Amino acid sequence: MESRGGDAPIGNAMEVSVSDLSFDELFANEYRALFRSLFLITGNTQDAEELMQDAFLKVWERWDRVSRMENPNGYLFRVAMNAARSRVRRLRLAAKHVVVTGSVEDPFAAADLRDELVRALARLSERQRMALVLTDLLDLPADQAADLLRVRTPTIRSLASQARAALRVTMGADDD
Repeated sequence: MESRGGDAPIGNAMEVSVSDLSFDELFANEYRALFRSLFLITGNTQDAEELMQDAFLKVWERWDRVSRMENPNGYLFRVAMNAARSRVRRLRLAAKHVVVTGSVEDPFAAADLRDELVRALARLSERQRMALVLTDLLDLPADQAADLLRVRTPTIRSLASQARAALRVTMGADDD
């Protein structure tokens, strides 16, 4: 693996020259943000961790090609988001075969505002949630988020706006 010289700080992966980025540095720069994003999408620590590990493994296995990409961290996030979508599809298919008799609620969720937000995010459509996480929580520009989700930039803006409006309604409704 290539090592980085002391010429530029690692603080933000977006600023790192691709030719200087090693897999270890990509991991160090992105694992927290990727985990947080996946946690907000899945609402589950174990699922987020598993998806994150799988994404890093796929990137590591293809590092010879990924390291030459203009945006290897974008590729990492795309791999993770695709895996999250696949998991949702598999769960939906499995859910069709199971009859649910009632909703399961986390008894500790009401104690923490973060848990309330996670529940509210879970109520959003998958596309709205992904758009919101990428644009608002990861502060990616709409065009980069659109590239990651393979949609047009106005679609990302619309999805994020719809998600924000739904969150305002949901978060306000849960206050009673």
